[in-house]
Amino acid sequence: MHPSIIRLPLNFDAARLQTDLNRVQQSAWTPHFNERVYEGDWSVVPLRAVPGSPIPAFSLPHETRQEDTPLLRSCEYFQQVLAAFRCPLASVRLLRLGAGATIKEHCDPMLSLDHDEVRIHVVLATNPQVEARIDGMAGHWAAGECWYADFTKPHSFANRGDTERVHIVLDCGLNDWLRNLLTA
Repeated sequence: MHPSIIRLPLNFDAARLQTDLNRVQQSAWTPHFNERVYEGDWSVVPLRAVPGSPIPAFSLPHETRQEDTPLLRSCEYFQQVLAAFRCPLASVRLLRLGAGATIKEHCDPMLSLDHDEVRIHVVLATNPQVEARIDGMAGHWAAGECWYADFTKPHSFANRGDTERVHIVLDCGLNDWLRNLLTA
């Protein structure tokens, strides 16, 4: 049995994350495609994407054609963050949860240590009123922190604050490096 949530021993410079985030704030944020699981602003900007995909910010299982977007190439520190992950990267995107928005409880298939792919969150911007709830456990994730969660379990997010929450969300292929990081 694996834990449902793990704070990873990777920490990133919150000020440098914010600098790159400021660079992309005027980008074309797109509403998240899964409209039935949220209320308010939950939007996305792809950093790695499948060329020509109708939903470029997300990958199908075992998709291997992910490419860095021009936006990622313009963000030096985001590139350094991704380089810290010595594992296969599939979809990588910015996910913004606007002030007052909620992501309703739901489960995502095939994203856990029991499968070949896991989802990692790197926190860029947050406020004290943002809550992550994974498998019944609630918590607050701070800027610069890096988190794994078993998203096959029921999970939700709520931003009860008056500023946005933005994460880099990475769908990562499991390899020895990542398994060791998750079990350290």
